[in-house]
This record gives sequence, structure tokens and C-alpha cells, in this order.
Amino acid sequence: MANTGNPLETRKIGSLDVTVIGLGCNNFGGRIDAAASEAVIHAALDAGINFFDTADVYGGTKSEEFLGQALKSRRDEAIIATKFGHDVAPGKTGASPEYIRTAVEDSLHRLGTDRIDLYQLHKPDASVPIADTLGALNELVAAGKVREIGCSNFSAEQLIAAKAAVAPGAAHFVSVQNHYSILHRSAETQAIEEAAREGVALLPYFPLANGLLTGKYRKNQPLPTGTRIGPDGHFSGWLTDANLDAVEKLIAFAQQRDHSILDLAYAWLLTQPVTASVISGATKPEQAQANAASGSWRLSSEEMAQVEGIVAGVDV
Repeated sequence: MANTGNPLETRKIGSLDVTVIGLGCNNFGGRIDAAASEAVIHAALDAGINFFDTADVYGGTKSEEFLGQALKSRRDEAIIATKFGHDVAPGKTGASPEYIRTAVEDSLHRLGTDRIDLYQLHKPDASVPIADTLGALNELVAAGKVREIGCSNFSAEQLIAAKAAVAPGAAHFVSVQNHYSILHRSAETQAIEEAAREGVALLPYFPLANGLLTGKYRKNQPLPTGTRIGPDGHFSGWLTDANLDAVEKLIAFAQQRDHSILDLAYAWLLTQPVTASVISGATKPEQAQANAASGSWRLSSEEMAQVEGIVAGVDV
């Protein structure tokens, strides 16, 4: 079933043309099983999304497996991004050339494909010279197993060091995937400014601030259950009066323009040229469809200034 609505805008990650809304696959194999994952993946494709971001560690390696199974008959419709470097199993971690050669074969096998479109280092590895990591990744590009390479959770200093370590004519990082949203701005003066200067595409993760920008969390209303931001959850400290006041104002701002706060969260990110695709999670087909539909709004400079006034001083 093809997308019958307006096609999603695409932007560049190196040579890749990716839709401005991508599907984050971290729920697959954890919160939802293979059948539910396939339903979400096919709904995303049908809604026009072509960019799927996973990692070897997601769902205890099941995310890659479920994504590969779902895309088996539709592989050419999808751009697959995966990551390596986190602890998959004892001895399976890091960014050494030896491990990279093993990790990519494992991911290719689980994904059931002959190439990974964007292969990303999930986190910096201080124990391995970045030149060694880049050299191994360049081998994968030269072999046709990987099309482009990227990184995640890198600082500006680490991006600069990586650029300096690239051998002449070799593959270099074309993307950086960092935590970034209207309410989480600490990365803005670091990696994001550097990425913009160097033409490195930004892939913001947690664009909804772990749910704070979904409209589920309202001031003076009961907290939703089963979510990441609860009274006993890891992000419980985000439920401050100042944060909830900002959320209420953002909800009102979006509603005045016939949009949701989720639409606003994505629009704010996509109004910035450095953003290539917003990684949006989903556990149900209708969520993937809603995410895709939110990808067309762009804020004017006046609206951006109004949003800045609302969130001034807030950084979760």
C-alpha cells in the first residue's frame, strides 16, 4: 500500500535521501514483539517514511532481527541505519577495528540484508584512537557493506578530532545523532553548531523529551501510568513547575495554529537546516502514521522567536 497523502520532504545524509521523519526502532523486541513491530514498520512505509533507525543493542538484538524480517519484501523502500559500540554481550562492545568487523557481520545477518545504509558508532570509545575506528569503517564502505558512516553522542571536540583523523579520500562521519529537543538544549552550543559548520547532518533523538512534549503531562492533572516520566521514574526530576508551565504554553501555541504539541516538537527541529530527520518512536501503526503526518509544518522566524520566549531558561 503506497502513501496516498503528500509525500514527505527528504533531506541529505551524505549520499542518502532520507525522509524528515524517521522511525526509531528501539521499542522492537522490548516493548513490542515481531508481529507488532512489523505492523508499525509497514504503517510507516505506507505513510511515506523511508528512514529506519535501530541498533544492535536494541531489544537485546531483536530490533534488528524484527526490522529485517518486516522489510524482507520491501528492502528497497527503506534506508536502514543501525549502530554499534554499546555492550551487546560480554566481549562484544567498543569501536576497535577487530570488533567492528565482527559487529557489522552480525548486524547484516540479523537485518537479512547485504548492506547497511548508515552505520553509526553509538558512543565514543576513548580506548581506541578514532583514526583506527574510521579506518575500519572505511574498509566496510569500500567493500560495499556500508554506504555511509555516522556517529552518536559525540561532542564538538570529538567531531573535530574525527574530522582531523580521516585519511585523504576516505569515508567520514556524515551524521551525528544526539539528544536534542525544544526542551533539551545543552547540545546546541556543542556538537550541533559544529555539525552545522561542517555540513554534518543532525539526527535528533528523544525529540519529545521522553514524552514531556506529547501532551500527556499536564499541570495539575494526574500523571499518565506506564511512562518514562513518572514519580518514581528515571526522569521524574523533569516534572517541575517551570517545565510544566512551558509545556502548557507550548500546547496553547500549537493549538492556536491547529496543531498538536507533538507537531510543534518536530516542526521546531525541522525548521533548523542542520536537522536531516527526526527519529520518532512508535509502538502502534497509528502512531507511525501520526508522526509522518506531523512532518510538514515549518515555523516562521516570528514563531521560532515566540517559542524561544516560552522555553527560555528551560533545559531538561
